[in-house]
Amino acid sequence: MAIKAVVFDIGGVLERVDDDAWPETWISRWETKMNLAAGHVASSVGEHEPPGELVLGEVSEAQIRQMYARTLGLDDDQADEMMRELWDAYCGQLDVELRDFAASLRPTYTTAILSNSADGARREEQRRYGFEDLVDVIIYSHEVGLAKPDPAIYRLAEQRVGAQPHEIVFLDDREFAVDAARVLGWNAILHKDTAESIRAIRALLAPQRG
Repeated sequence: MAIKAVVFDIGGVLERVDDDAWPETWISRWETKMNLAAGHVASSVGEHEPPGELVLGEVSEAQIRQMYARTLGLDDDQADEMMRELWDAYCGQLDVELRDFAASLRPTYTTAILSNSADGARREEQRRYGFEDLVDVIIYSHEVGLAKPDPAIYRLAEQRVGAQPHEIVFLDDREFAVDAARVLGWNAILHKDTAESIRAIRALLAPQRG
């Protein structure tokens, strides 16, 4: 088996998110800030919710801003502050060790990012972490209209990295994404710990290096 490409997820992998419940925490903080009852957003956001799937690019960043601004009763300055906080929480903190490992794989291997995402993610993650300079290929679900675990997004990734399923190593922290990749023949690893994941990837690369 010759590995040609290594593919990384972003959220929970290249980016560490300390609080998996950050959306609820973020909303609760804004309810408090605007003197609204706990649960106000959950009970009333539907009045302003745009149709469509966020991860498929059917809902824009501007629509999300408008939805929460109306639900929370924010003026423009408050809405801007809210969106800054949203992106700070969404992007988490860079896993520097994993980033450096990913960088070390080039040019021996083609490297890629495969992420379920939302409008604005490319801009915010590039501004913070420079992912476009880190890997050869980036596939954001909202840009291609496909999302994990749809087999079509994995097939698209195969085309873009120029590799067959068995030639790809994939790291993701979501079981559904890993399981879907394995069904298609990818060498998929469930990410739980950075050092452990790096060892697992190296183990798959080691035979051909030897």
